[in-house]
Amino acid sequence: MSNRPLLTALTALGAGLALALAAPTAASAHVSITPNSADPGASENFTFKAVNESETAVTTEVTVSLPTDTPIVSVRYLPTPGWSTSVVETQLPEPVTVGGNEITEAPTSIVFTADAGNEIQPGQFMQWTVSLGPIPETGSLLLPAVQSYSDGTRVDWVSTAEEVEADASLKSAPVLYVQDEPAEDHHAGSASADAADTDEAAVASAPSGAGSGLALGLSIAALLLGAVGATFGAIALFGRKRAQG
Repeated sequence: MSNRPLLTALTALGAGLALALAAPTAASAHVSITPNSADPGASENFTFKAVNESETAVTTEVTVSLPTDTPIVSVRYLPTPGWSTSVVETQLPEPVTVGGNEITEAPTSIVFTADAGNEIQPGQFMQWTVSLGPIPETGSLLLPAVQSYSDGTRVDWVSTAEEVEADASLKSAPVLYVQDEPAEDHHAGSASADAADTDEAAVASAPSGAGSGLALGLSIAALLLGAVGATFGAIALFGRKRAQG
């Protein structure tokens, strides 16, 4: 008696499970900001999050750049145990008027640096809370980030969504949407509070970044396909046994 129907079912199920496991990884980790939208003129608290994507190295530092053409004049941070935070202020390329005042210097970057022994380990993530304001009256703010690893690797999360669409090797920068509508699938750079982040915070580790709806959909579809394949295989096998009986 041939076992081909059973083998076919097992193959389909295995492929489905493999795709389900691989899909979330393919859409994984990034540097993000939560919430990813704000009202112009407001001062709000935001959380930057970085996920360690390396299997061998640890993340030692994350630098987030702030816009200079539409500066954010007030940046404060919540101390993070095991990490040092510094706000870098520099001379603006040209004076900018904010709230009726002419600004010549403004914060241009936030640097999060791990103390020895507190680096982001493989399979983990870290979050930092900052207060930004007043939010400039603009469409959106690109917040390029650089993630540094202990092996000297540097990952540049600095590109726009359009640049990433044209070149998949690039990585999207976090984006804070002000007057523009937030992108529905800007998974590589921005994140909103969701159940996935809640679960990650509970276990304090994250093998991937904020889950995307696409990855979840692919996972569910893969499992369904595997289950359907297994069902048809079992039916075919049972029918063959009955016919031969």
